[in-house]
Parts: sequence; C-alpha cells; structure tokens
Amino acid sequence: MTALPRPLSLLASLALALASCHAGDAPKATEKPADLSKMNKEELRKKLTPEQYKVTCENGTELPFKNAYWNNHEAGIYVDVISGEPLFASIHKFDSGTGWPSFWQPLKKDALRDKSDTTHGMVRDEVRSTKSDAHLGHVFPDGPQPTGLRYCINSASLRFVPVAKLKESGYAEFLPLFEKPAAK
Repeated sequence: MTALPRPLSLLASLALALASCHAGDAPKATEKPADLSKMNKEELRKKLTPEQYKVTCENGTELPFKNAYWNNHEAGIYVDVISGEPLFASIHKFDSGTGWPSFWQPLKKDALRDKSDTTHGMVRDEVRSTKSDAHLGHVFPDGPQPTGLRYCINSASLRFVPVAKLKESGYAEFLPLFEKPAAK
C-alpha cells in the first residue's frame, strides 16, 4: 500500500476528524444542558474544555479578569456546567473587584455544599455543586448585605442562561425573579 502524499494525508485526517464529530453532541443554546454528573472523570474530560475540567474536576482556578462571566451584566441564571443544576442568578451578582463572578447568595442553598480547604497556606470554605460534586470556587464572609457573603465562583464551572432563553432551556421556574413589580 502506498502512502498518501503528505498534503493529502493531512486532508484525509481532517476529513475523518470532522466526520467523527456529531452535530448533536453539543447542546444548543436553547436546550437544557445534558446532566453529565454520572460520567466518570475520563468521560468528563472528553465533554468539557480543558479549563472546565481543570477547574471542576481538579479544583483549579481560572485567571481573574480573563474569564467568561466576571464582567457579565446580562440578566439570567448561572448553572453547573456539568449537571445543569441552577446555582446563581444575575440579580444576586455584584462587582467584587476580584475578577471572578461574585454572588451574595445562591439560587438554592441545597444546590451547594461547603468544604474546608486548607490548600495554598490558607483556610477557606470551598464551594462545590451538590449534584455533580464540581469545584465551583470559594465563599468568603466579606460580601454585601443582606447575607454578608461573597461566593467567588470560576466562570469555567458555570454556564450562563439569559432570561430570554430560560423558558425554552427548561428553567422557566426562575422567570419570576426577573419580572418587574407592578406599579402601585
């Protein structure tokens, strides 16, 4: 068997790679994301970006001011990138000046669990997703009222769903959070 000329073998490899990609693998922006929380680490590694995997599965931290949601001011909710579980809402987001998305409360307290983190010579409270056990970030007692908390969360652990897409994405129960109160 003769080898293909180098340019042809590259083209053939590219064609095979493209053919192996399935359009249905990635969720559309209007679909509730697939719950990946039952996948093992190797399966997750294939589904997540390298940064998402590093943050959620290896307790990593993304760079401040160089992540998707630190400066996002659009109305909507933030869900666990692995399970799709609703975690935070933009109405609870504030600018902490840290370069990461910060929230003063979660959507549902039971969607999160705290864990003591003594890495890097510090004692902190790590925040993990209850459903997927993904590392999300940390919570600190220096946030605004009414809670005084600052949930400092990695964008790589989140997926943002804008208000206009909540219903069609399966999160209609959160629409009332964004409705303006009737004028009296």
